[in-house]
Amino acid sequence: MKNHLSFKNLTICRDDTGAAIVKDISFDVAPGKVVALIGESGSGKTTVSLTALGYVRSGLRVTGGTVTFGDTDILALSGHALRDFRGRRIAYVAQSAAAAFNPGLTIGFQVAETASIHALGTAAERQAHVFKLYEELQLPAAATIGDRYPHEVSGGQLQRLMAAMAMSAGPECIVFDEPTTALDVTTQVDVLKTFKDLIQGHGIGAVYVSHDLAVVAQIADEIVVLQAGEIVEHGTVEQVINKPQHHYTKLLIAASDPEIASKTAKLPKRPATVLISDSSKHAEMMPTEGDPVLRIRDLCVGYGATNRQGEPSVKVLKDINLDIKARSIHAVIGESGSGKSTLARAICGLTRFYQGQVLLDGASLSPDLKSRTRAELGRVQMVMQMADVALNPAHTIDKILRRPIQYITGETGSAVDDRIADLLHKVKLPADVARRLPRELSGGQKQRINLARALAGQPRVVLCDEVTSALDTVVRNAIIDLIWSLREDLGLTFVMISHDISTVAALCDEVAVMHRGHVVEQGGTESTLRAPRHAYTRKLMRSVPHLRVGWLEQAIDHRHTDTQLVLEG
Repeated sequence: MKNHLSFKNLTICRDDTGAAIVKDISFDVAPGKVVALIGESGSGKTTVSLTALGYVRSGLRVTGGTVTFGDTDILALSGHALRDFRGRRIAYVAQSAAAAFNPGLTIGFQVAETASIHALGTAAERQAHVFKLYEELQLPAAATIGDRYPHEVSGGQLQRLMAAMAMSAGPECIVFDEPTTALDVTTQVDVLKTFKDLIQGHGIGAVYVSHDLAVVAQIADEIVVLQAGEIVEHGTVEQVINKPQHHYTKLLIAASDPEIASKTAKLPKRPATVLISDSSKHAEMMPTEGDPVLRIRDLCVGYGATNRQGEPSVKVLKDINLDIKARSIHAVIGESGSGKSTLARAICGLTRFYQGQVLLDGASLSPDLKSRTRAELGRVQMVMQMADVALNPAHTIDKILRRPIQYITGETGSAVDDRIADLLHKVKLPADVARRLPRELSGGQKQRINLARALAGQPRVVLCDEVTSALDTVVRNAIIDLIWSLREDLGLTFVMISHDISTVAALCDEVAVMHRGHVVEQGGTESTLRAPRHAYTRKLMRSVPHLRVGWLEQAIDHRHTDTQLVLEG
C-alpha cells in the first residue's frame, strides 16, 4: 500500500526576525495524484515542497505543523535516516537539469547513482532498470545514451534524464520543481506527456511546483494557490481554472492566458521616443525609426575542422539574412537547437562566423570579439538567460556595474558613481541595491541588474537571450514592461531570443522563425503568429499550452501530422 504525503498546519519562520515565510499550510498528496503549487516568486512554493524531502533553507526553521509520509514524520528525520529517506521514498526533479547534472561525469553514472547509494540490487540489475527507464521516457539510443556527458544531449532529453535519475531508486512520490520552465514549447509538450505517463504508469504521487497555470492544467489533479506564504485557494484543476474564487487566482489566470489574440493587444503601440544626443554629428548618423540599425547578410556559423576554404565541418547557421529596424523589438523564435542563441552570440562576437556580414549602422563588425574596439563592444550588448549564473556572486552590484562602465567608457571617480545610480534608476531599482550581493536580490531584481549591466556600455542594440524564461508570469510581465519602457525612453533596439510565444506576441514588433539553422519565416509579429505560412511555425503555434484541461492530449494527437508537414516543407 503506497503512502500519502501530508502537510498539516506547516509554518516556517525566519531565524533573524521571526517573520513567517509559510503560514499554516495543509494539503495531501495521494498515490497516483499530482498536486500543483502555484504562485509568483516569493509565495513559498519551493519552500513548502522541499520540506517533503526534509529540507529547510538555512536561516529558516519550522515553528509549527508536520510533514508526514505514511507513518514517517519527515521533519523528525536526520543523519542516516534522512539520507535513507531521500531519493528512496521521495525524490526530486530540479528546475534546471543543465545545472543539476555534473558536467564531468557520464549520464549513466549519475542516473544510477541514487540506486547505487541505496544499494538497490546488483550493478547489472541497476543498469537494466535504468535502460528500462530510458525506454519508458522515450529517450533515444537507450543502450548508449548513458555513455554520453550532459552537454552531448538536448535540453529536453536532459530533463527526462533527470526524471530517470529521480525514478532510479523506485520512489513513491516525486517533487517536480519548475521542470519545464527552460524548455521550448515543442519540447515542453513531449516532456509534459512523458512526466504524466510516468506518474500514472507507476502510480506515484507528485508535488508539481510551477508558475505556469497553462502547464499545470495539463498534468495536475489539484491546485494549491499560494500568496505570501498562505493558501488562498485549493481545489481540483477544473474548479480553480474554470471557477476561480480568490482575486489573486484570477490575476494569475489572467497573467497565464496564452491566447495569442489577447496577447498581441496587450501593450499600446506608441511611436518610439527619439534619442536625443548632445552630439549633432552623432544624431545625424542615427537612422530614423524603421530604418535597419542591424543588418545580417548571408551569415554562416559552424564548428569543427575547417577545409581549405575555411568552412567548418559542422554548419550550425546557414545563410541568415535579417534586417533589424531601429528602435524595434525583434524576436527570434524556434525550438532548442534551431540556432537562435548561436545567432545572438555571432552578432555580439562571442561566436565567430566564417561567412557573411554583421553590419551595425552600415559599418561591418569583425567576426572575432577580440578584433572589435571597445566602442563597438559597447554598442552591441547581450543579456544572458540566467542572471544567477551571469552575475558574479562574490561581487556587489556596484562592482558588477562599475567594471563595464570603466572598461567601455573610460570614466572614473564620481562620474562612474553617477552612472551607476542612473542605471539603477533606469531599471527601476532603489539606489541602495548597489551595496547588495546578487544572492540578496529576487529573481526579477537580478534580471533587472542583468539589463542594467548591458545598458552600462551605452548600446545601440541589446540582445536578450531567454531573459524571461525562468521568471513567473507576474515578474515576467514586469520585465516585459521594463524592456518596453527602455525602448521608448532610450530609443534602444532589442533582439529577443525566445521560445516563449506569449512573451513574443505581447512585446515584439517583428519575428523571425528559425528551424535547423535557417530562417524559415519572418514578418510582423501579429500577422506571422495569427496566420503562419510555414509548417514549422504552425507546429510552434500548436505547441503553446492553452489554459484548458485536456489540451495536452489534443496537442499530442496533432504532433505526428505537424512533424510530417515540417519534414515535407
